[in-house]
Amino acid sequence: MKNTFLPFLYCIFALLCIEKTSAQEQYRIVSYNVENLFDCQNDSLTNDDEFTPQGKRAWNYDKYQKKLGRISKVIAAINEGTPPLLIGLCEIENARVLTDLTQYSPLKAMNYRFVHFDSPDRRGIDTGLLYQRTLFRPFHSEPLAVRFRDYPQSTTRDILYVAGVFCGTDTLHVFVCHFPSRLGGELQSESKRCDAAAVLKAKTDSIISVSTNAKIVIMGDFNDYPDNKSITQVLQALMPEAGNISNKKLYNLTKRLCENPNIGTHKYQAEWGILDQIIVSGALLTAQKGLTTTEFGASVFSADFLLEDDEKYLYKKPFRTYVGFKYNNGFSDHLPVFLDLNYIRK
Repeated sequence: MKNTFLPFLYCIFALLCIEKTSAQEQYRIVSYNVENLFDCQNDSLTNDDEFTPQGKRAWNYDKYQKKLGRISKVIAAINEGTPPLLIGLCEIENARVLTDLTQYSPLKAMNYRFVHFDSPDRRGIDTGLLYQRTLFRPFHSEPLAVRFRDYPQSTTRDILYVAGVFCGTDTLHVFVCHFPSRLGGELQSESKRCDAAAVLKAKTDSIISVSTNAKIVIMGDFNDYPDNKSITQVLQALMPEAGNISNKKLYNLTKRLCENPNIGTHKYQAEWGILDQIIVSGALLTAQKGLTTTEFGASVFSADFLLEDDEKYLYKKPFRTYVGFKYNNGFSDHLPVFLDLNYIRK
């Protein structure tokens, strides 16, 4: 049957995607693990065989196009039709999928550009950053390699670092992370995530040592929860407390969301958890001009269309693309998180 959803989205985007004007004061940043956004072509250098037409998942062009349409719908809805300023994406295969998403899907109407580097992950999984080029101008980007002390032969995703200027006035440092998975068990794999957090911590410390007013946003899928060792002890991301903020420290704006057991970005059996997080430097919480946010600035986007009935564990669960190897025609096994930034003009 012909897919009529995509042309419909193109029409919606044309009506809703109006460029931000100088009068706008609020901007949204999004972090989203899109669950295995692979193209359909076999890459001989990576282990991507299952996401090919001949692979175990029978991943083909039609499914790929539907996936691009699904992601476009999320991005269109997450800020009520207004393009988010920045979008950090996890589990994307390569630059080709980002080109297809930004140039050959309904997202084209939002006029995004992207930053991406190929990582050494054995499956070819990378991270990427989409940005509104009229508002954010990158002047530096690099992949931060993660090496494991206990597993020197293993490879994982790089951490993406992008520094850019917002509206020609305010510098923003952005990190998109996808920490190593819990494959093999949480405790057995913990050191890998701590190693990734140590790389990230060293880079943020170096930025803050140059400028104590550096505005930093860290986002992504950490495969750990806000109270796990990699976040609290290695990265040293704290719970923000009004009146007790230091520009030299990092603050986890999604940690407060853990207080509600019904809120999460990922569901394991019957339990929701916050694997996808947004962490900021204190300067974003204390700034009196330019970009700023509050301790309540981060949220989970849990629109009804991103969920389906959980017949085994009750209530709802993420409406994912695959359940095991069964094609489910959903969105992702993660829900996106977002951060609202205010721009104060003085």
